[in-house]
Amino acid sequence: MQSQPTLTLSIVVVNWNGRAYLLQCLRSVFGMLHGLEMEVFVVDNGSQDGSVAAVRETFPKVSLIENDRNLGFAKANNQALEQARGRYLLLLNPDTVLKEGAIERLIEFMDGHGKVALVGPQLLHPDGSRQNSIANFPSLATELLNKPFLRFLFPGRFPGKEQRYSEPIEVESVIGACMLVRWEALNQVGLLDDDYFLFFEETDWCYRMRKAGWKVYHHALSEIYHMQGQSAKIEKGKARVEYYRSRYHFFRKNRGKVQWFLLLVGVVTRLLVEWLFAGVVCLVTLFRIEKWRQKWSVFSYLIDWHVRGCPEDMGLKVKTRKP
Repeated sequence: MQSQPTLTLSIVVVNWNGRAYLLQCLRSVFGMLHGLEMEVFVVDNGSQDGSVAAVRETFPKVSLIENDRNLGFAKANNQALEQARGRYLLLLNPDTVLKEGAIERLIEFMDGHGKVALVGPQLLHPDGSRQNSIANFPSLATELLNKPFLRFLFPGRFPGKEQRYSEPIEVESVIGACMLVRWEALNQVGLLDDDYFLFFEETDWCYRMRKAGWKVYHHALSEIYHMQGQSAKIEKGKARVEYYRSRYHFFRKNRGKVQWFLLLVGVVTRLLVEWLFAGVVCLVTLFRIEKWRQKWSVFSYLIDWHVRGCPEDMGLKVKTRKP
């Protein structure tokens, strides 16, 4: 990282085979943000869909970092964060589109609240409906019980999209599709933990920042569109493996071996029940319903991964280098 920031804002976008979404995201960045001293990084994780050439041709001002394989979300972001010169650092998913004034509101809020390390906006579906933009730190309750049910029963303890907030609120963590980070907090706490390949890296970051005495906020009056996990939808089974892998890593690191083991037992038990139920539905419908065929296939892949001992070579980690 730079010893002292020299710009107002550094924007980091990590891309993997998301050319169309990436270009749309960058158009919104350069179309919406005016008058800010800023730089934009695109870190490409070995895409083979022409993403790099398209960015180089369409957005020559972007600082492009090319990886020859998929390094994961955390490690790729860290590559840019180590070079960033902004006093605020915006981590932005390629499947997001900025709304007018959204980032300026986040910066204005951070300028007025020096103890806040990180703030995230309200994420919206393309139709304007709200996505859940807040995350609690993972616990046995959040990971083994129904999250919407918890938010309904205990809205104060588990805030979410079901509630409307008229002002920024302090939270445990935010969803990492868009988050603005203070340079001083990053400098103190350190980079993202790149042992997370995908999922939970922002949750772990927020956890570390709060342990260091910083605050994390959700800013409901700042809104951006989020197409929600388009990269992960490419291969659902492999993406779910990364979710489970990261969840286990968070528990081993932050909750201890006992809670990790209880989580593992609970998750496998639940998976088996869901796999059996999906299999029965597929048999009854003679495998004619694609939705249930996909569910059964994903559950089968996840069970196979667990049976094999959760190996590193299953999931979205790409060992093959670009040709």
